[in-house]
Amino acid sequence: MAEEEKKTQTAEPSPADEEIKETKEAAEKAEAPEERKETPEGESAEAGAEEKQTEEAGQKEKTKPDPKDLKIEELTDKYKRLFAEFDNFRKRTDAEKSGMYAEGQRNVLEKILPVIDNFERALENVPEELKGSSYVEGVEKIYRSCMDTLKALGVEPIETVGKPFDANLHNAVMHVEDEDHGENEVVEEFQRGYTFKDKVLRYSMVKVAN
Repeated sequence: MAEEEKKTQTAEPSPADEEIKETKEAAEKAEAPEERKETPEGESAEAGAEEKQTEEAGQKEKTKPDPKDLKIEELTDKYKRLFAEFDNFRKRTDAEKSGMYAEGQRNVLEKILPVIDNFERALENVPEELKGSSYVEGVEKIYRSCMDTLKALGVEPIETVGKPFDANLHNAVMHVEDEDHGENEVVEEFQRGYTFKDKVLRYSMVKVAN
């Protein structure tokens, strides 16, 4: 009997063992949720990193210039340069045309001036018996018509006699000493000079005193 009681007492767990067991189970229960919580947090962190990398890659793609935009910019620059060159060419051509037209006018007018000179000589040397005749009056009308036409084209005669000598307008072919005239005064005109649009078309040939 004593041995059976001893075995029974030995088989039954002691209060200390029960307490240790309960403490162990409580610890396992407490650790289990923490392990379950760690898994989602780790997954969310990895997902966040992947999402950040995707965003950075998208931003890089956005900052990279589009080949179409580069081509448009290149063609636009070429167009602007071509337009500027064409505009300069047009202005230069217009200026050359204007210069050629003015030069052509000068050449024609220079050839007309000797004809005007002949009219003036003819009228200066009209015989006395012909002065006042219809023939002379007709010549005078033609001469005046020619002068009016030249004036309308911008041709003006240069004033000479009684004016100070001006090397920009006059060509002195003779000098005289004459107390009746001032210094460098034009006293006689041998050939009339003309200006065309404020430029000398032909210099006046003159005699200068003192």
